[in-house]
Amino acid sequence: MRFALSAEQEQFATSLDALLTDADTPSVIRSWSSGRTGPGTALWRELAQVGVFGLLVPERFGGVAASPVDLVVAFDRLGYHAAPGPLVESAAAVPALLDGTAGERFLPQLCSGDLLATLALEPHLPFALDADVTGLVLRVDGSVVHESVVAGEPMSSVDHSRRLFTVTDGRALGAGAVQRAFDLGALACAAQLCGAGRWLLNAATEHVKQRRQYGRALGQFQAVKHLLADVATQLELARPLLHGAAIAVSTAKDAAPDVSAAKVAAADAANLAARTCLQLHGAVGYTAEHDMGLWLTKVRALLGAWGTQAHHRERVASGLGLLATRSGA
Repeated sequence: MRFALSAEQEQFATSLDALLTDADTPSVIRSWSSGRTGPGTALWRELAQVGVFGLLVPERFGGVAASPVDLVVAFDRLGYHAAPGPLVESAAAVPALLDGTAGERFLPQLCSGDLLATLALEPHLPFALDADVTGLVLRVDGSVVHESVVAGEPMSSVDHSRRLFTVTDGRALGAGAVQRAFDLGALACAAQLCGAGRWLLNAATEHVKQRRQYGRALGQFQAVKHLLADVATQLELARPLLHGAAIAVSTAKDAAPDVSAAKVAAADAANLAARTCLQLHGAVGYTAEHDMGLWLTKVRALLGAWGTQAHHRERVASGLGLLATRSGA
């Protein structure tokens, strides 16, 4: 079986890439980090206009009822441009948690970009991302979804564009598809990591073409080529796992092992890309003024978001029957 994106999905990715390039996301990130959310919310409305927040929303609520593969396509581009805000929560997880009256109330506004959403889903998401700028804050308690409110001051993250909040329960909205919401969130996070990793690989490649040592471009040294080749290989190996997991979410009864395998591979690849990019840039990579730092801290923050590497490796092992084998040994 040969998997390839459709022409429509390729066009969707191209249109998102153009939109995000024109938006100048580094300046949007810096504004968001300083508390000026205007450029960020303006970008969100543009993303809503091209359908990003309605991808997984049923048509009866104003969405397009697309597939998880389309979600991966979108979040790969969002990760490549390091767009800030609770994107995963609004586009991937929250639509899976709301149905019935709650869906009628919130999902049309989510699709149009008039509403931003975030959530806390313990134990993997104990804090709600950017809850101070969203119109809808949810907290999942077991299988019950609560409309919640912010409690306390924000906590800092290694990524300064991420503000984390403790939330307290308000009224219950009913039961939600919690496992599916978590899997979709982890899948979208993995796609973000793959996209961010590719940006870092491209940035490192362009830098070593220009940087010269001993009268030669840095990229001509074989040791440097090997470093970049290792990153490219890891990113390419993560891609089929990512798309395979998206298909599994659409078709399989239990997609947890596939999603976790994709998250582990994407996180490892993006982390290697970040370390290699920093190594090849040298001291300039540590400066706050260089855009690369925005991607480095984004990757670092996303490594443990939507489940740690240990948790996802455990889910893969469980899916393969390895945990049962060890316990019986």
